[in-house]
Order: sequence, then C-alpha cells, then structure tokens
Amino acid sequence: MNVDSDVCTGCRICELRCSLHHRRESNPSRALLHVVRLESQGLFIPTVCKHCTEAFCISACPTGAMYRDSSTGAVLVDTAKCVGCRSCIVACPWGLVWMNPEGKIDKCDLCGGDPQCAKWCPTEAIKYACSDKQHVKKMRRAAIKDAPGVKDKEALLQKIYYSGRDRILSDAKKE
Repeated sequence: MNVDSDVCTGCRICELRCSLHHRRESNPSRALLHVVRLESQGLFIPTVCKHCTEAFCISACPTGAMYRDSSTGAVLVDTAKCVGCRSCIVACPWGLVWMNPEGKIDKCDLCGGDPQCAKWCPTEAIKYACSDKQHVKKMRRAAIKDAPGVKDKEALLQKIYYSGRDRILSDAKKE
C-alpha cells in the first residue's frame, strides 16, 4: 500500500467501501482502515495496516491466529483461532489492529489482493502495488531528487530504464 496524505481530501470513500466490502454496511466506523481528520489544519491521513515485514502482531499472538498470507503478503487473522487476548493490539506500533464488537481482532486484509480502498479512492491518495515496484519507485525518486545539474527532473524520471523489470518504470505518477 502506498498512502499519500498530501492528496487525501478526507472524503472517507475508502472507509465506506471497506465497511461495505467487509460488513455489507456503509459505516465508516466499521472499516478496517481509518482517515485521521485534522480539519483545523486541513490535513487528512488515511491509516491502514502496513503489513510489516517483521510483524510484531504475528510474534505476539499466542494462538497463531495472526499469520502472513503467502500469496498476497498480507498479515491476516484466523478468527477461529483468535481468543481476543489483545496481544496483537499491544504489539502493533502503529495502532492499526482493533477489537471488533464480537470480541475478535480486526485489521486490514488487503481485500484478498484487491483493496477496495485503493480501487475507489478518487484522488489516488491510497494506491496498491506490489512492494517491489514501490521499492524501485522510492529508490528512483531518491536518486534523482538531488541530482546535481539536472533541471528537468520529471523528464529524467520518465527516461530511466531498468532491465529485468517492467521494461520501463517510466512515469511514477501512473503507478
């Protein structure tokens, strides 16, 4: 997941689509992600599980209910194994794991690899891409950001080729 709070308008469509997809109701408070609204500052920050490489929630779970899906890389919850001990809530440094009204753990599951929040975000503040592509984009932007003597850095971004990758990871805005 890639979240850009600079373009988030706070419309909460992501929360509505998430709750509709998972709960079959349009109720932002039941979504598996939340938009932090700092309205006095005009700032809206979508917060969603980072599916950490070293997921503390997984190692904190005493029953093995928290696990990583091998196909999507998402950190998931097996509700049949969850006893509601809240160890994963305490372990998550981002505060992105919650207890649902049924006494089980809730968190983003990437909608099985097709996150509805990203799919329906009108400003593309939330995007979903494989982590390899995101990593390459970050490396490329960092390398070019302070390139000495380059006036048109956007044009340079569009002309970098990587062999063995999607041939041309040209326009970072399209991804």
